[in-house]
Amino acid sequence: MNDSTQNTDHAAPEEKPTSWWKRLSSGLKKSSSSLGAAISDLVTKRRLDNAALDEIEEALIRADLGVVTAARISDVIGQGRYAQNPDADALRSIIADEVEKVLLPVAHPLKIEGAKPFVILVAGVNGSGKTTTIGKLAARFAREGRKVMLAAGDTFRAAAIEQLKIWGGRVGAKVIAREQGSDAAGIAFDAVSEAKADGVDVLLIDTAGRLQNRTELMTELEKIIRVMKKVDATAPHAVLLVLDATVGQNAISQVEAFGKTAGVTGLVMTKLDGTARGGILVAIAETFKLPVHFIGVGEGIDDLQPFTARDFARAMAGIAE
Repeated sequence: MNDSTQNTDHAAPEEKPTSWWKRLSSGLKKSSSSLGAAISDLVTKRRLDNAALDEIEEALIRADLGVVTAARISDVIGQGRYAQNPDADALRSIIADEVEKVLLPVAHPLKIEGAKPFVILVAGVNGSGKTTTIGKLAARFAREGRKVMLAAGDTFRAAAIEQLKIWGGRVGAKVIAREQGSDAAGIAFDAVSEAKADGVDVLLIDTAGRLQNRTELMTELEKIIRVMKKVDATAPHAVLLVLDATVGQNAISQVEAFGKTAGVTGLVMTKLDGTARGGILVAIAETFKLPVHFIGVGEGIDDLQPFTARDFARAMAGIAE
């Protein structure tokens, strides 16, 4: 599982680890390799005629970039008409530039401001990496000097409760938890109340993994939000949807469903390492225009980092640093 977080109003931006680009490039290697193979095939075999452009478009669609983005990139390449001498580096640059154009409008840091505690509700389907993401975000916020509290709202799984307690101990954050099977909305109510009383800066609330097509579980998520508003009418101040990159096109229906139910304000995409489906983030950006705050490319605590459009686009296209 993977995850990440961002700078704030009174904390200096944290420098990305020097190896971040290497990890990101490695994480997107399967995606960039599939595109690179298609580009190499076209460069070595033929001129960029209509059939070749169709092949490029199909390769982009297979990489989950989405039909709209794939068609636009193919059109831009076709306008140049590299004729008998298509250049692989030029094609990669076009892909990177066009992907960056889609991603730039959604590459927004998660700003912690305007409320104390700043309540962040974290949602997503089973196995997307919610609890690990919360732990990594908590570590980031703590490094920024913020007082952090965690709430174990995934009461279906004892392991999730214990995992959050471990993260709390690791980062020095108080954890509000009850026994397995407790009412998640009640925990959220207690957590917001205690966070206000304790002068907490950031409260991160975990929720149970729920399939977007399970009506009763989505209704419970609505209840959690409704109940916490009894303590703070403005809460939650951010609703983060954690998406697993490996699920590909299914992530689009998740964004749609959770957006309607929970009012998603931003996205975190995990597990970009080891998947050929990283392009789905581009399709999601094109479709929903939701802020992308963090991406995760590994298990390490520093493998969740603020999302940068240029870095992602260049890694996706297979361009060296």
